[in-house]
Amino acid sequence: MTVTLPPPLADYFAANNRHDIDAMLVPFAPEAIVKDEGETHRGTEAIRQWMQSTTDKYHAKVEVKEAGVIANAWRIAGIVSGDFPGSPITLHYSFTLGGDRIAKLEIGL
Repeated sequence: MTVTLPPPLADYFAANNRHDIDAMLVPFAPEAIVKDEGETHRGTEAIRQWMQSTTDKYHAKVEVKEAGVIANAWRIAGIVSGDFPGSPITLHYSFTLGGDRIAKLEIGL
């Protein structure tokens, strides 16, 4: 099954799977917020540091399995594989867009 995502999300996941930090950051608004693993990262530099840290630690790749819009946010389920116990696992992503940029991303089980 092919899942069609809006360009900022498709670009983010494609860059994530290439481990291309610069390209991963492009779809994010300068004041964006990311919540992952109990931490909040605000703004371009904090998000870049989070991306670099998680990429270096997990070498994760995501296969998007389901996507839809609920309460003005894109909800995505993805199979994530990488260097971590229990790989692969299903993670859930919630993206809030501001225009054509990612304003907020929350990642959880």
